[in-house]
Amino acid sequence: MLKTFHSKLSIWINRLDTSPRRKVWHNFRETLLTYEESYLARLNYPHHNAVNHGLVQVARDYPWCSARWFEEMGDPARIKTIYGFKYDQIKVEDDYSIAPEW
Repeated sequence: MLKTFHSKLSIWINRLDTSPRRKVWHNFRETLLTYEESYLARLNYPHHNAVNHGLVQVARDYPWCSARWFEEMGDPARIKTIYGFKYDQIKVEDDYSIAPEW
């Protein structure tokens, strides 16, 4: 199901951007999480990715990050719980370089 979804979505996005054959889902992989702590750490990870790359000092300041929405829309207990989980041991292939305009 995901393969079909990603394929159709990629074609649609590339058509909108007039960028045929561009890879959109080139780094997608699915992981079975068996521990709640792993799940919560992975929820925390993308919020702080821009901070880890040195783009901003506070995650909510990065305009393309969901951190601001999460902090404004989530309930305080859930935010505190998710932000409390360390994500430094998550092994994610993340070798993207930062664009010069940042």
